[in-house]
Amino acid sequence: MSRLSRFGGTRRLPRPRTLRGRLIAGLVVLLAVSCAAVGVAAVVELNGFLTRRLDQQLAQTGPTFPQSLEHGTYKPSDGDGDEHGDTRRQAAETFGARLVKGQVTSAAVVPSGENPDLGVELTASDRAALAAVPVDGTGHTVCLSHLQHYRLMAWQGRDGDVLITGLPTEPVRSAVQRLELVSVIVFGLALTATGVAGAFWVRWSLRPLSRVAATATRVSELPLASGEVALPPRAPDADPGTEVGRVAAAFNRMLGHVEDALTKRHASEERLRGFAADASHELRTPVASVRGHAELALLHPGPVPPEVTRALQRITAESARMGLMVDDLLLLARLDAGRPLERRPVDLTHLVLDAVADARAAGPGHRWTLDLPEDPVTVPGDAHRLQQVLANLLANARSHTPVDTKVTVTLEADADAALLSVHDDGPGVPEEVQPGVFERFTRAEHRRPTGASGSGAGLGLSIVAAVAEAHGGSVKLESGPGSTTFTVRLPAS
Repeated sequence: MSRLSRFGGTRRLPRPRTLRGRLIAGLVVLLAVSCAAVGVAAVVELNGFLTRRLDQQLAQTGPTFPQSLEHGTYKPSDGDGDEHGDTRRQAAETFGARLVKGQVTSAAVVPSGENPDLGVELTASDRAALAAVPVDGTGHTVCLSHLQHYRLMAWQGRDGDVLITGLPTEPVRSAVQRLELVSVIVFGLALTATGVAGAFWVRWSLRPLSRVAATATRVSELPLASGEVALPPRAPDADPGTEVGRVAAAFNRMLGHVEDALTKRHASEERLRGFAADASHELRTPVASVRGHAELALLHPGPVPPEVTRALQRITAESARMGLMVDDLLLLARLDAGRPLERRPVDLTHLVLDAVADARAAGPGHRWTLDLPEDPVTVPGDAHRLQQVLANLLANARSHTPVDTKVTVTLEADADAALLSVHDDGPGVPEEVQPGVFERFTRAEHRRPTGASGSGAGLGLSIVAAVAEAHGGSVKLESGPGSTTFTVRLPAS
């Protein structure tokens, strides 16, 4: 098993994640491909050109040197004689060979400073390669064992033999290798310089886009859900004729529309809060008057028909329920307005004991249990509002679960916060209602409505969430068939 297969395949090179990195990488890659194409084309062309020059030299030289091997005469340039061959007007290291019936009868190389001997040693493979050179008047590259690569050209002799002349390709290879080295160095420097210059150029060109991204990041960090929102300064204007400039202009226009929408929404919320607070405040007096007159009528000493007594009792009950609803609306309006709550040490343990005792009296058919720590749990806050949170949660569990449901109230504390949870094994909150369970006037149409404040208006859990947030805490719901848990987190300081 190969190393790659053992480690789960090949590892891909990391890709740049930013637009700037991709542009720079693309620029460098394109330039590298262009340089490689130019370098390869230059090397191939130089190799072909020098090889053709060798072929021209071989054609001009002709079979003179191998013919001298055929006659066995040697006439050096100084006039001395030998029996190997005529090397006059022959370039150093010129190869010559004579073949008769496919067999090499003689072979020699024009001596040079590094190789003063005229003779050459040929192996069997060399002889076979020489015999395979076609007599076509064109050059062919052959690798001889002791002579490296040669460019050979063959002619037909007068005696039916084959005469072969060759020149070494080492000069061609040296020139090509030198060009390759120069190309690598030059193109490497060009790529490095282009990468550095391109990085600065791309960074300068994308500065407006970076400013747009920075502005968008600041906007994304703003609390846009509610309240008055002040958007950051717009992105700097850029040349509208460029893509980046058009993006910046469109982004600034979008921020303007968002700011207008947020301003109008905030103004509408303020008007709605003011209306809710004013209406709740104004309704308290007539509701109290109606309730008072109904109670006064019930105290009349004279005989009153049963139907009238029943109507007056219903008026009293509904007036009380309406009064609770008005109080809840007024509380929410005050919390929305950001009015600070009382901040005093509150003994949550004592509140839980009192609230569960009240819940047992109101719902004797339920099974109420407590899970409290040994030491009292104290948090800073408004005791009256925290008592209302407990009352709403217990009323919610009592009102929307069947008789004999077990309700467990748990209180825990650590160094940072106190956790108050109310768990029941009732039918649970419908899944489609859970996302908006803490919104105002949210009600379920089935077995378990989501709000209970005693008024049945769907404000109880919204008051729980608002009071918890006003104390710097939070509330969450975890519900399913047979298990529902509301958990309130209150900071310890």
